Amino acid sequence: MIYDKQRLEELNKARANWEETILGPTLERFPERQKAFITTSSEKIERLYTPLDLPDWDYRRDLGFPGEYPYTRGVHATMHRGRLWTMRMFAGFGTAEETNQRFKYLLEQGQTGLSVAFDLPTLMGYDTDAPEALGEFGKCGVAVSSLKDMEILLDGIPLDKVTTSMTINSPAAVTWAMYIVAAEKQGIPMKELGGTIQNDILKEYIAQKEYIFPPEPSMRLVTDTIEYGSEHLPRWNTISISGYHIREAGSTAAQELAFTLADGLEYVQWALDRGLNIDDFAPRLSFFFNAHNDFFEEIAKYRAARRIWAREMKQTLKARDPRSWLLRFHTQTAGFALTAQQPEINVVRVAIQALAAVLGGTQSLHTNSRDEALALPSEQAVTIALRTQQIIAHESGVVNTLDPLGGSYFVEAQTLEMERRVYEYFDQIEASGGVLPAIQQGFFQREISRAAYQYQKETDEKERTIVGVNEFLDDKEHISIPTLKMDPEGFERQMARLNQVRHERNNERVASTLAALQDAAIGPENLMPPLLEAVRAYATLGEIITVLRRVFGTYQEPTFI
Repeated sequence: MIYDKQRLEELNKARANWEETILGPTLERFPERQKAFITTSSEKIERLYTPLDLPDWDYRRDLGFPGEYPYTRGVHATMHRGRLWTMRMFAGFGTAEETNQRFKYLLEQGQTGLSVAFDLPTLMGYDTDAPEALGEFGKCGVAVSSLKDMEILLDGIPLDKVTTSMTINSPAAVTWAMYIVAAEKQGIPMKELGGTIQNDILKEYIAQKEYIFPPEPSMRLVTDTIEYGSEHLPRWNTISISGYHIREAGSTAAQELAFTLADGLEYVQWALDRGLNIDDFAPRLSFFFNAHNDFFEEIAKYRAARRIWAREMKQTLKARDPRSWLLRFHTQTAGFALTAQQPEINVVRVAIQALAAVLGGTQSLHTNSRDEALALPSEQAVTIALRTQQIIAHESGVVNTLDPLGGSYFVEAQTLEMERRVYEYFDQIEASGGVLPAIQQGFFQREISRAAYQYQKETDEKERTIVGVNEFLDDKEHISIPTLKMDPEGFERQMARLNQVRHERNNERVASTLAALQDAAIGPENLMPPLLEAVRAYATLGEIITVLRRVFGTYQEPTFI
């Protein structure tokens, strides 16, 4: 404890005296601007924080040192003094050729890792020419229908030197297989590949809804990738357990953290039930969080996340390797917070959010572009977003000391409160029977819906201010924001390539590999080896997913009241 009981009593008397002699007269002359101050998550913020708000707080137990359990101050002993976070801008649009050009441009501008955005048909397991994909080509990412697309996407990229993150979930095992084989064709063995595949299917049922199969076979696929990666790709994070989309759906910060960590613990349990040793796979688990507008709430969220995960992995799940206790995470600034009104001021929002992520100890960061409420990012906009990170890294001075906000009464009190709320949610999830039953009962969905409604109600009633939306409106004409224009011939080029692949490949081999995949899916074996063989034969994404749909079925979310 930082203060003993006697000193806390003395401080309490001193505070009461301050409130009576200084604060009271001031409030009479200058009332505060509003009755209550709240966070982005609608949590009340007190006027002042002191050691009285941390009565049982212990430095070694609750804070410690960077790189030391419970990792509140960061997972590495030198943090950003030793190595800056990976600057990983999310990119993908239209064809593989266009996206490959954007990748190379970003690397030339100082980006240090790739992050692939796939279009909606790819995310849902459809080839570009599927009837279900009509009109959706390339709109929210790059189309990858076969190994040929992946080869072009990664052409000229040194995959043994640059790490790649792929944001895809239901078909994640398939696109990962395509990445592995594309690298293989470049002469790079899988053991030398580094990166992350999002592969977080639980949050799809909870928030984003890009699911294909029912939960149980989907979890089998995720566990297959964890098992295969732990044996063959020692540098690869086989899952990025994501709170980002939970927050974008309207959750509070505490809900984002609690639901994400609960999902992570569920993945660990499935891997343990498979017979895996926790210390063989846990060091390669990673996380993905949102950075919203409330600066201190977000920082407290990241600090609490590390502490809770370390405690659960060490004490509850009995992991012995300290690397298994580390919560390593990527952050993306909040797309939800960007506005179509006065879009140029989104640059300011993104800078504040990115600064919170850095001070919160992120290992990887994507900064959104000012135009993302209007369209996919233009080259100019994405460059400004990347420069925002570089200014924070090299000009702001915030990386020069370790965890500069550590010990702040306000930050530590918020961290403790965040932790308390997370464990409340853990208890409710357990009372529901666990993560999968809670999904099937609609627990997560209802909690997020209520939080989203509360946020919108407060915005509509002006209990919270959104600049340019409900206050400080401006009817003047603003600087025109140039938006991205995709190659109008891209769709035809993609269709021609897909037809060429089907014409030139050995279709007997394709049929054989797909039959082997179906047999494996019916049985209990790991599906990564037959998936790799199907990809090597140039079976398309849609063909592979069709086989798995035939075995696993599809998921229809029930209606929740």
